[in-house]
Amino acid sequence: MLKVRMRKYICSLMVLAILFACNTERASDPEVDENWPAYLGSKGSSQYSSLEQINKRNVNRLIPAWQFRTGGHSDKGKSQIQCNPLIIDGVLYGTGPDLKAFALDAATGKKIWEYDPHKDFKIGVSVNRGLVYWESDTESRLFYSAGSFLLALDAKTGKLVDGFGQKGKVSLKEGLGDWAQDYYVGSSTPGVIYEDKLIVGTRVSESTGAAPGYIRAYNVLSGKVEWIFHTIPKPGEYGYDTWPKDAYKNRGGANSWAGMTLDENTGIVYIPTGSAAFDFWGGHRLGENLFANSLLALNASTGKRIWHYQTIRHDLWDRDLPAPPNLVQIKRGDSSIAAVAQITKSGRVFVFDRSDGTPLFPIEEIEAPASNLMGEEAWPSQPLPTSPPPFSRQLFTEEEITNISPEARTFVQEKIKHLNYGAYFMPPSIEGTVILPGFDGGAEWGGAAYDEESGLLYVNANEMPWILTMVPTAAGKRSLGNVAYLTNCAMCHGPDKEGDGTGAYPSLLELDKRLDRADVGEMIKNGKGRMPAFKQLSQEVREQIIDYLFSTEHPEDFQNSAETADVNVFPYTTTGYNRFFDQEGYPAIKPPWGTLNAINLNKGEIEWSVPLGEFIELTERGIPQTGTENYGGPVVTAGGLVFIAASKDEYFRAFDKDSGKELWKYKLPVGGYATPSVYSVAGKQYVVIAAGGGKMGTPSGDYYIAFALN
Repeated sequence: MLKVRMRKYICSLMVLAILFACNTERASDPEVDENWPAYLGSKGSSQYSSLEQINKRNVNRLIPAWQFRTGGHSDKGKSQIQCNPLIIDGVLYGTGPDLKAFALDAATGKKIWEYDPHKDFKIGVSVNRGLVYWESDTESRLFYSAGSFLLALDAKTGKLVDGFGQKGKVSLKEGLGDWAQDYYVGSSTPGVIYEDKLIVGTRVSESTGAAPGYIRAYNVLSGKVEWIFHTIPKPGEYGYDTWPKDAYKNRGGANSWAGMTLDENTGIVYIPTGSAAFDFWGGHRLGENLFANSLLALNASTGKRIWHYQTIRHDLWDRDLPAPPNLVQIKRGDSSIAAVAQITKSGRVFVFDRSDGTPLFPIEEIEAPASNLMGEEAWPSQPLPTSPPPFSRQLFTEEEITNISPEARTFVQEKIKHLNYGAYFMPPSIEGTVILPGFDGGAEWGGAAYDEESGLLYVNANEMPWILTMVPTAAGKRSLGNVAYLTNCAMCHGPDKEGDGTGAYPSLLELDKRLDRADVGEMIKNGKGRMPAFKQLSQEVREQIIDYLFSTEHPEDFQNSAETADVNVFPYTTTGYNRFFDQEGYPAIKPPWGTLNAINLNKGEIEWSVPLGEFIELTERGIPQTGTENYGGPVVTAGGLVFIAASKDEYFRAFDKDSGKELWKYKLPVGGYATPSVYSVAGKQYVVIAAGGGKMGTPSGDYYIAFALN
C-alpha cells in the first residue's frame, strides 16, 4: 500500500511539473529576451519576440491583465496614441496622446512617474511613436521628441537631465541652416543609438515652406551634434547635381520621419527617407532629387554614405519610405546573405545586400507618363522589384471597381469618367488622378515583422484608392489672401475651406463666428494642437490669409494671376488627401480593403494573405469579410503567433503565423492604431497594445492594455 501511495505521489509531482512547464514554457528561459528594449523590438526593427509561453495552443485563454489610462485625449476623435512602448527590466515606458511620457510597473500597470513637457515648453500636440533607452554603469536615460525639441529624461525619475543640451533639451532645428529656423520641424518616430550617438530623423512640412530633412547624430551625454548628413546635398557632395543649383539653400523635405535600423555588428545605420517638398508638384526641384525617397546606408560613427538606393525619382505621389527596414537573412542554397528589406507605400519589398546595396531580386524600369502641369518634368522611368510580388494591388482599373452592390459599382463608374487612372506612375492632374496604392499604402509606419526561422516577413497593407486633384493657385482673379491660403492651408482644410470631411482637419467656413482675428493670427504664427506654426510667413501674408478667412478683403487685394507672381507661392496646390469612397462610404475598389500578408523572402513569394478587419454590417449582408484600412503593425513570436490590432473595427487579433488563420480576437475600447510590444516579467508573458483610436474618423481614447494567459 505504501508503495502504491508513493507511486501516486511521484506521479502527481510529475504532472504538476509538466503543467508548470507547459504554462511557463520558455518565458523564464535566460536565453530568451524578456525585454522589448528598442522601438519595434530591436535596433534591427525585427518586431519579433522569442517568448513562447503564449502560443497557438493556449492563445484562446488570453485576457486583459491590466489597463492603464494616460489621460490627455480628445473626445472629438482627433487625438491618437501610436506609441510602441519599451519594456526594460519590468518597467514599461510609453507616451500618451498629449505627449506626456510615463513609466509603469509592467506587471501591474501601476504608474511609477509621469513627465509633462507642456509644463516646460510651449508646444503643440502631435503623434509620438516611441522612445529610445540608453544606459551606462551609472545612469539610464530616455530620449523622445516634443515640439521641435529632443528631450532627455532620467529613466528612474522622469525628470529632465540637466547636463543634456540646455537643461534637458536640444533643438531639432540645429544644423538645418538659418533660413529654416522658422519652419516646422518635429520628430514623431524615435531614432537609434550607436555607441554614444543618438541618430535621429525629423518630420517637416510636405507643402510649401518645408525645412530640409537632414539626418543628425546627437551625443547622448551632452546633446552636441556629432555629425550631419545632408539629404539635400551641398556643392561637392554626391547627388548635388540631381537638384537645381543651390537647392540646399531653400528647398525642403527629403526627411526621415519613419525611423531607422542599425546593424550593430557592422556599425551601419539604414535610413529610409521621404519625398521632397512640395509633394505633388516639383517644378521648383527638377531632377532626381537625391536623397529623397531613398534607403541610405550610412556609417553610424561618422555619417558618411556607404551606399544608397532611390526607390522613386522626383516623387510626385508622396511615396515616402514609410517604415524602418528589417535586417533579414536570405538563404540561397547553402549560403545565407545578410540583407536589408524595405517595405514601401507602393506595396513592394526591396531587398538588398546589407554591405553594398546589391539588389537580391530583379528590379525593372517602368516607363512613366509625362506630366501636363505647368513647369513640371516627371521622371521618365521608375524602378519596381519583380520579386517578391506586390502585396497590394497596383492599378485601379474598371475591373477593380467595387462589387459590393450594383449601386456602389454604378456610383464609382460615373465618378471615374473624368479621372485619370489605369497606368503606373500616372502624374498628378487638374482633372484628378486615382492613386493606388494610396497615400497610406500599401505598407505604412507600423512596419513589418520578421521571423528568421521561417524567413517570413509579415506586413499589413491598405487597399484604398485615393484621388489627387491639383488646383491652380493663381487661376482667374483671386485675392492675395486666397492665393496664400491655397498655398499654405488648402492641403489640410481644402481649397474651399470645407475641411477634410473626417473632422481631423476642420472646416474653416464662418470662422469669424467662432474666433476673433487675434486668436487666428496667434494660431497661424505659433500653431496649436496638431497644427504646425507658420512663423516663416510674414505678418502681411498672415493678415491676408485672415482677411480671406473672415471675408474682409479689400478691392486692391484682388489681382490677376499674372500679377501674383511675386507672392512667392507655387502655381498649384491640391484639394487635400481624399480617399475614394462609394456612396455609402466604403472603398471604391473591390475587397479586400485591408490585408495581413506573409512574404517568403527566401523564395520571393507570398506565402499567404488574409483579410484584416471586418465591417460586420457588410458580413451580415452576405458579403465575405472585406478587411478594413489599418494603421499600426504586427509582431511575430516564437509561440507561432502574429499579433496585430490596426483595423478600423477596433479588434486586437492573433493569427497562426504559418497559415494566417485567425486564432483569437478581443474588442478594444477604441482602435489600437499602434504596434504591440511583447515582454515577460517574473516568468509571465504579456502582450501590450496602445489603444488611442482617432484614425479613420473613429473615437479617441487613452488606453494601454496588457494581455496575459488566464
